[in-house]
Amino acid sequence: MTAGFLGWTLDAFDFFIVVVTLTAIGKEFHVSDAEMAKTIAVTLAFRPVGAFIFGMLADRFGRRIPLMINLVFYSVLEVASGLATSYTMFFWLRAMFGIGMGGEWGVGASLVMEKSPVKHRGVLSGLLQEGYATGNLLASVAYFLIFPHYGWRPLFFIGGLPALLAIFVRMKVKESEVWKRTRHHDFKSLFRAIASQWRLFLYLTLLMALMNCVSHGTQDMYPTFLQRDWGMSPRMRSALNAFAAVGAIIGGVAFGYLSDRIGRRKSIVLALLLAVLMIPLWAFAPSTVLLVVGAFLMQFMVQGAWGVIPVHINELAPDSVRGFIPGFAYQCGVLIAGSVVYIEATLAGHMSYAKAMAITALTVFILAAVVAALGRENHRVAFGAGP
Repeated sequence: MTAGFLGWTLDAFDFFIVVVTLTAIGKEFHVSDAEMAKTIAVTLAFRPVGAFIFGMLADRFGRRIPLMINLVFYSVLEVASGLATSYTMFFWLRAMFGIGMGGEWGVGASLVMEKSPVKHRGVLSGLLQEGYATGNLLASVAYFLIFPHYGWRPLFFIGGLPALLAIFVRMKVKESEVWKRTRHHDFKSLFRAIASQWRLFLYLTLLMALMNCVSHGTQDMYPTFLQRDWGMSPRMRSALNAFAAVGAIIGGVAFGYLSDRIGRRKSIVLALLLAVLMIPLWAFAPSTVLLVVGAFLMQFMVQGAWGVIPVHINELAPDSVRGFIPGFAYQCGVLIAGSVVYIEATLAGHMSYAKAMAITALTVFILAAVVAALGRENHRVAFGAGP
């Protein structure tokens, strides 16, 4: 659990460094917010590549070794991003970083879920997923402490830390027993098993596309919204973002816990419908205090829905392809949803950021709730029990 949580935390930290420094990097490279938003979109777009490569390796050779390789890979790309000398160079380094980011979640989530006690899978799922919000929180704290004094580049150098986590995985983490019992001995049988699950893959891809629109549509451009519409300083933006991330962590664990009792789909739908009610306060608050409350509650609900995702889609996936199907579907969903940031930035060129984000959020919350409700679930299915 520690390895999976920290892997996702540090991965998210590296990603959100771009989010919180977007305008500063754009200023140095003399490009617009919309152009900088493309560097976020390209990271999201390349994540399926990493999910495909590392997911295949995870189902063929086990979870541990691909996880260690992945941690080192994306650490190197993050440090290199801090050394970029032009927008073009930065753009392609972020694309390569997307490969590493895409590979980590699927491998880490399958490892954690296969080792979790059945009755506690939901709450552990919430904790695992909120490694993402924790990374967001740490990025905000680092930005608050470092950026005003040293600029954006040192923040990317801190992103080299995940390489050290690979040593921890090597020394402390044991291989999944479920994988050992259901492993494929050649790629041919693995390909056949994956192909047989095409209906499940398509459903999970649609669900993940909408869920990623939910998260990225409410997070990635929010610091820019705070700057453009509210005129907040870097420190004020990072402090508010950090407070919202605390709400996300609490929400993810809370709804994960709830899903162990009322089921996965009901918990996801409930969180998304409550998120709809948060939109006015989150985007159109009449005061700074209410804006802070709205940001906290919005991320509580958004990440509440997300906290159920690791357990939900890993329970839906058969044992023999659990390293590949959930992670690859997740990242294909990211690819589809990657344009949501650019769409918001473009809409904001014709209206306020508040209206652009509110319209986007309302649309994707409702669609995601419908798709989640219409799907199925395998609540508390026994892993490794047989075909």
